[in-house]
Amino acid sequence: MTSSIINSARTIILYDDVTSGNLVLSEIKKYLSELIPGIRVELRSGFIEHFGVREKIPEFARKLARIKLRDQKRKLEDFNPLPGEIQFEKKLLDDPKTRRIGVIYDGFEFQKLSREMIPENELEMSVLHIFITNRLIATFDDNDRRYHARVIITGYPAVISTSGIVEAPAKPRDFYRMKQMGIILGDTTVPAELLNQHFQGRFMEHNDERLTEVIKGYILQAVFYHTTGEAFCNNTNCRLFNSHWQKEMIKAQIESGKLCKDHTGILNELIMSFEGDPGRHTFNPSP
Repeated sequence: MTSSIINSARTIILYDDVTSGNLVLSEIKKYLSELIPGIRVELRSGFIEHFGVREKIPEFARKLARIKLRDQKRKLEDFNPLPGEIQFEKKLLDDPKTRRIGVIYDGFEFQKLSREMIPENELEMSVLHIFITNRLIATFDDNDRRYHARVIITGYPAVISTSGIVEAPAKPRDFYRMKQMGIILGDTTVPAELLNQHFQGRFMEHNDERLTEVIKGYILQAVFYHTTGEAFCNNTNCRLFNSHWQKEMIKAQIESGKLCKDHTGILNELIMSFEGDPGRHTFNPSP
């Protein structure tokens, strides 16, 4: 049988650059260590904090300002950001716990900048870097000629956006109908709290207590992409399902929270590629 594995990461490094106290990386580390015995999981703060390269903040701030989207219906073009835009990014880098509201970045360019921050001696395929950020990232779709918010950019490093978990998968259709009805009736100030209460539990919110559980699935998508070259699954009960709706994401990551039979088999294949007795570490597929 042909192996599905093209890369076998022995170390996963998770970088934390988010504001939510509900994201518990120690729980994610425990989950990964138990799910993939033999793999090493390391937790780090954001790039600036971990590598102590605060002297690079002005340069990094300028690069971030250059990849901020100004028009979601046009591909990012090279331009010289204004001094105020650079200062805004510098302030965010100086205080990484500040959440960025309404600012969107080109996801692939953000991934490229993240890769530039990793030291050369750690740029190897046996080490998978995953950067978790609260910046909202998006990619351009040539089909409808516009940017769409994303939860994850797979690749090296993988980038996962906690803001994307809230903004990227669509909310229930009735949510948008009620919001639009308020606008039609002239009520442009429909409190978000009222809508959220009406649809409580049916979509993710900022600082959602379910955040850690959802992030686990997206980290697995990054791991499987690195391992096999494919991140997603068509099974709606699999953690690798590429969710376009909030209800799909909640179903795959919360209600199921498991891998399908096929991806459990690939996981076991990965485990067996590690040294030691593989038979002791295989997992049973989800029902």
